[in-house]
Amino acid sequence: MATTTLTAVNPANRSLGRDLIAGVVVFLVALPLCLGIAHASGAPLISGLISGIIGGILVGTLSGSNVSVAGPAAGLAAIVMTQINTLNSLPAFFLAVTLAGGLQIVFGLLKGGVLANFFPTNVIKGLLAAIGVLLILKQVPHLVGYDADYEGDMSFEQEDGKNTFTAISSALKAFLPGAVLVGFVSLLILIAWDATGLKKSLFPGPLAAVLTGTLLSEALHRTGAAWAIEASHLVSVPVVGQGGMGWGDLLKFPDFSLISKPAVWIAGATLAIVASLETLLNLEATDKLDPERRVSPPNRELFAQGLGNMAAGLVGGLPMTSVIVRSSVNVNAGGRTRVSAVFHGILLLGSVILLPGVLNRIPLSCLAAVLVVTGWKLANPKLFRSMWQDGIQQFLPFFITVLAIVLTDLLTGTLIGLAVSIAFILKSNLLRGFRLLEETHVGGMIHRIEFSNQATFLNRAQLAETFARFKNGDQVLIDARLADYVDSDIISMIREFTQEIAPARGLKVSLIGFKERYPLEDMIQYVDVSTREVQSNLTPERILTLLKQGNERFVNGRRLHRDLIRQVDATASGQHPMAAILSCIDSRAPAELLFDLGIGDIFSVRVAGNVARGKAMGSLEFACRVAGSKLIVVLGHTRCGAVKATCDFIDKGLDPVAATGLTNLPSITEPISEAVLAETTTKDNRSAANLEFVDRVTAIHVRNTIRWIQNHSPALAAMSLSGEIAIVGAMYDVSTGRVQFLDGVGFAAKGKS
Repeated sequence: MATTTLTAVNPANRSLGRDLIAGVVVFLVALPLCLGIAHASGAPLISGLISGIIGGILVGTLSGSNVSVAGPAAGLAAIVMTQINTLNSLPAFFLAVTLAGGLQIVFGLLKGGVLANFFPTNVIKGLLAAIGVLLILKQVPHLVGYDADYEGDMSFEQEDGKNTFTAISSALKAFLPGAVLVGFVSLLILIAWDATGLKKSLFPGPLAAVLTGTLLSEALHRTGAAWAIEASHLVSVPVVGQGGMGWGDLLKFPDFSLISKPAVWIAGATLAIVASLETLLNLEATDKLDPERRVSPPNRELFAQGLGNMAAGLVGGLPMTSVIVRSSVNVNAGGRTRVSAVFHGILLLGSVILLPGVLNRIPLSCLAAVLVVTGWKLANPKLFRSMWQDGIQQFLPFFITVLAIVLTDLLTGTLIGLAVSIAFILKSNLLRGFRLLEETHVGGMIHRIEFSNQATFLNRAQLAETFARFKNGDQVLIDARLADYVDSDIISMIREFTQEIAPARGLKVSLIGFKERYPLEDMIQYVDVSTREVQSNLTPERILTLLKQGNERFVNGRRLHRDLIRQVDATASGQHPMAAILSCIDSRAPAELLFDLGIGDIFSVRVAGNVARGKAMGSLEFACRVAGSKLIVVLGHTRCGAVKATCDFIDKGLDPVAATGLTNLPSITEPISEAVLAETTTKDNRSAANLEFVDRVTAIHVRNTIRWIQNHSPALAAMSLSGEIAIVGAMYDVSTGRVQFLDGVGFAAKGKS
């Protein structure tokens, strides 16, 4: 019987294969782009190819990015043309490119790449989406054979006198049937490739589309069909030997005798700054396309681009940047390492030397199909929907960036988007330099102005409006504990408010948290502990409201900010708690936290099962009759261990002492047993395993405890009857943190039960 041996595919080999094929696809796209951008720049066509070769081989080798591709950039075309005309000499211009490369190296060594961290994500995503939209809009004319504008143009106003939108209109009136056929067949292949299992194959769809489109074009040409595509609509690589071009005409060199001319240095500095900025933008955007989400080192990229531009300037190449279109094609074709970028550069070199005639048979319409699909992936509607869902502050800068790039150019549009994003940040700072909170303390309402991390002059108007809103007699706390920086203008406003405006209007202003470098000292003028005066002015109803509000803050994570050390000092000479809370010793139910209370606000009586016997009763009597507390809260809680144990003892018919050996346990279990026996709605499973049963027993026990207090403490009963105090019952849910006051025992004052 024959056996079959399965050989595992080495992941490194598979990656190399994908990178090499991706390099082929990038090469096919880069070829017409290099030529088109050189044409738009007013430079020799070969200059664009030289830049693409160096960008691929040299920069691709030195770059720290795994998927970025460098080459001549459409965004530099207008600047390049301007500088060539200004210098009036190609040798002078190439010298400026060489100097620009040197300056970029300096930028990289000085860590200038940190600038990349200041581009907001919404602007970078807008850049990607805009490139996608532009690829679709700009390639539609090429897709149907209207090639009046050069390949790679990204500007709204075109060289042929039309703009992005009018070019589409003209293309639809002057399309070429052969180009339409090739373009749409290529487009269908790309769509089918992505929609089927072929997407996972080693052979990429873009390469299949280009090969099919080229073969179809050749068939039309060889059969003499009327739809045959003319040479003007095919790739056009300069061929040595044609038109008098010799090998010596391929390279141009800088004129170093002009190095002292200020105009050359100005041109070099201009190119260096713009190229560096565009590189950083594209590098940040490319990292977001990388499926492995690797982060490229921007300083290393500037250094690599600088060497590339120096080399390009020395042999007559155009200035280069990291370019998003070729990088996007690289990612979509499966490129995952620098191999694809380097290989595309090698292929560009080979195309000039070995195969210009073969490459000149590729129709521009099939390359346009590749770029249209790439554009759709960059500007997918899902991206717009996702940005919309992130909120208007994210969507608007994103969308304006897209519009601005489409209607101007890449660099101008990105800067507009950045300005809009900064405007949103400034607006946010205007609204978020501080927030006004109204807090109910035991001593009354406090208006707390809480500064955020930064409080600047931008917050002056809002702060002045807030100060004017307070009414005479209000208590105001200005809290700077979270602020790392408070502008001097804000400090001046606060000093004027505290020293002049507040005294004149009868406002009590407190300050807290200002750092030593500011001429403001902590000053507390409000009462945040239960003093004798506070206690005497409170009613049982008011205290109950304070407890409910405190639990609401606890549940929502909005606890009051208290200076606990100051409270320790304020209560050192005496205590005047407003309430006494009889709760369980359970570690999950600390009363001070549950009700968001401070030091000295309550007496906390804790005993297992919140049983009111002996010392617990004495503690409650002391709290109310001697210390002046006006509210007793009997606080049970869900899943109470004491109640669960008692339920099991009764369900199994066990004696607690005999079962546990704890001789004092009956002082806890006997009072709870009354509640267990009183719970008659549950017929089956009356054990601790039935948590609903346990919680119902606990609620009954709370009510029983209130009646016990009233029946066994004449002093507390009399105070309750007269309305001096109230006794209420509550249940704390250990799973939610919420306290629910029990119906039927809301107030036991004045005979209520």
